[in-house]
Amino acid sequence: MAPETSPVNDTMPQARCRAAAARCDITPPIGIYHRMWGAALHDRATGVHRPLEATLLWLEPIDGSLADGRIVVSLDHCILDSAEIRRIREQMATVTGVPASQILITLSHTHGSGWMSRSRSHLPGGELIGPYLDELTQQLWQLAEKSNDRLGLATIVYGSGRCAMARHRDYWDPATQRYVCGFNPKGYSDDTLIVGRVTADSGRSIATIVNYACHPTTLAWENTLISPDWVGAMKETVEKETGGPCLFLQGASGDLGPREGFVGDTSIADRNGRQVGHAALATLMSLDPPCTSFRYAGPVVSGATLGTWKHEAATAAELQAQTTWKWQSLTFPLPYRPDLPTVQQTTDERDFWLREEETARAAGDEDRIRNCRAQVEQRSRQLTRLQALVPGSSWPLPVEIGILGNAIWIFVPGELYQVFQMSLRQRFAPRPVVITTLTNDWQPGYIPPASSYGFGIYQEIIAATAQGCLESLINAVGDAVGRML
Repeated sequence: MAPETSPVNDTMPQARCRAAAARCDITPPIGIYHRMWGAALHDRATGVHRPLEATLLWLEPIDGSLADGRIVVSLDHCILDSAEIRRIREQMATVTGVPASQILITLSHTHGSGWMSRSRSHLPGGELIGPYLDELTQQLWQLAEKSNDRLGLATIVYGSGRCAMARHRDYWDPATQRYVCGFNPKGYSDDTLIVGRVTADSGRSIATIVNYACHPTTLAWENTLISPDWVGAMKETVEKETGGPCLFLQGASGDLGPREGFVGDTSIADRNGRQVGHAALATLMSLDPPCTSFRYAGPVVSGATLGTWKHEAATAAELQAQTTWKWQSLTFPLPYRPDLPTVQQTTDERDFWLREEETARAAGDEDRIRNCRAQVEQRSRQLTRLQALVPGSSWPLPVEIGILGNAIWIFVPGELYQVFQMSLRQRFAPRPVVITTLTNDWQPGYIPPASSYGFGIYQEIIAATAQGCLESLINAVGDAVGRML
């Protein structure tokens, strides 16, 4: 066997910066409008499974330049209206001095939180939505104000692990000869899990970052409790071992969901979350200490001649590379699909199903009621999407790209399929690529790959953008990152 040339060191990806983290409880009141699922028969939340949380991570370059800082806030919510997120960002900018364009509000996408939209204020429990959202805005700027005092020198050490909880969810049902949104045992599932350990120079744990792609849809129409779904138990599992809050960043999960999901049993959501939490902890335990490099220390004769490695202080050049801080905000126009339904067409369809629901109620047909409510809900959401689309022929998709030390961070709105993160991670390996969707907006909704169009898959049916948009976006974002590097 030919001898191999061993590396002189194996330095894990790291970033040197200033950082602070904070957490607050944002659980809505019991009785608030909660219905997320068309098949649900309830409207109001009847209790709380686990609290919803807001987790804030404030990052600045190592020179402490406020103008270049970024504030990342992860909320245990499914959907917030564009205007709501804009209001939150503007208020936080006023308090912190960080420009609103550099405040990134991202959602865990838990479907157990309820749909917090002022447009639903007329529904049962909807009268509580407006006051709740007003309070949420106040809580978040207070959280940012509090964390500002904690900013200090820190190191982020990145690692990559695996977790098999998320599974492909475009399944062909041979009995009905149609695609359904559910576990597909034969579909490919990206199991990549990216973690970051944020440690102060004093040694104190500031926060843990967990970036994983999986819809929080363990709990569905049978669940009447406010819940962060599996994300809650994941954070609890991580925080028991690490100290400091766990910041969850939802990856490109458009076609990924829990293997076991769409249930009403909260213990299954907790089990799913612990699975991700333990995978994250396993990865965290493998990380090197901050500001170190794992170096070959030479041979030791002990019967066999053993090769030894040791953690040593990073070199000046390595530390300098870890202070890299580059950000760029870009906008990519995504053409609308040519067969996009109109507002009037969708309104007429919703009115039809509302009349059908009244007929089913009069007949006491529960199965029919569920189906009608589901059809009404689909049209209501489609109307929300259509009314939020900007005029013209395309949707201007904003993308925030950051180079933090040896890692790449990418924030996008909407719901993208897993191929987005897989392609970019493959292109820029071995750098860790943190992909975060549902950032600063839910619109334009799903952005599926071209290969999924025309098969009746739910995500494609309700997509506003044209076939091929995802592939164009992957290339454009990849080229932009390449230029930044």
